[in-house]
Amino acid sequence: METEGASLAEQLLDASRRNNDDLLKTILENAGEDSQKVADLINSARDPFGNTALHLCCKYGSWEVLDDLLDQEGIEVDPKNNIDCDTPLHVTVRYAQEEPEHGTFIAKNLIEVGADPRVKNKKNQKPIDLIHGNELDELIDLLQGAELAADMGGQQADDNEPEIISDESDDEDVDIKTTA
Repeated sequence: METEGASLAEQLLDASRRNNDDLLKTILENAGEDSQKVADLINSARDPFGNTALHLCCKYGSWEVLDDLLDQEGIEVDPKNNIDCDTPLHVTVRYAQEEPEHGTFIAKNLIEVGADPRVKNKKNQKPIDLIHGNELDELIDLLQGAELAADMGGQQADDNEPEIISDESDDEDVDIKTTA
């Protein structure tokens, strides 16, 4: 009886679990030069729980593989898994409970490539709602800042822009305050 080896999708998930960057590079070479084909492979490969390669990288702290995956064009950064409808950012926050510094680093990189900290899972929880304990202040600040930036439409306030402060008791007096 002939057996076929693991599919590219299965190999991708294994590389993500084990942080096997060499295997990932081989998979990407085998997938070819077509960036859409590579993106489709990365976005569609799922384990039995619906976890994508990104979910598995975040669960196991597989930074080298995650970094290479995030460099590919057309990657979905907020896919939801089947169990809790968690995104990779949710999974990263859970990972950060055990590895605060590394988890915060991964979360920062996910946010930089467009992960949305406002996405809620099946239990109506955003990633920040999963944080327990005081060791994750930096992660809390990161997620709050990302939520604020996302709520503002990605626009950052210019620190040198004048801020108009109005005294509600007298509509004619308006102070202008500049921040430095």
